[in-house]
Amino acid sequence: MTGQPPPDTRSYWREHLRLIALLLAVWFTVSFGFGILLADWLDQFRFFGFRLGFWFAQQGSIYLFVGLIAFYAVRMNRLDRKHGVDRFETPATRPPDGGPAH
Repeated sequence: MTGQPPPDTRSYWREHLRLIALLLAVWFTVSFGFGILLADWLDQFRFFGFRLGFWFAQQGSIYLFVGLIAFYAVRMNRLDRKHGVDRFETPATRPPDGGPAH
């Protein structure tokens, strides 16, 4: 045993961690950057009648967070299918001949 994971597993986790890092960066930028650091500058703009910095701090970051969750779920489903780990296999779903579950 070499201690190295198989290449497909490493590729899967590299893409998974890259997606998480990207989504966390977007979340941090919008919630902390737009809601706190750039709030005064963004307040010169109006969005649905609210100052934009205030809107990001109160509602925008929450909407974005929900959108990021949906985006993450869709991307992870694609990533799982791409690497062949989308099947949930249990002894009950495994065929009697021991082949892969469908």
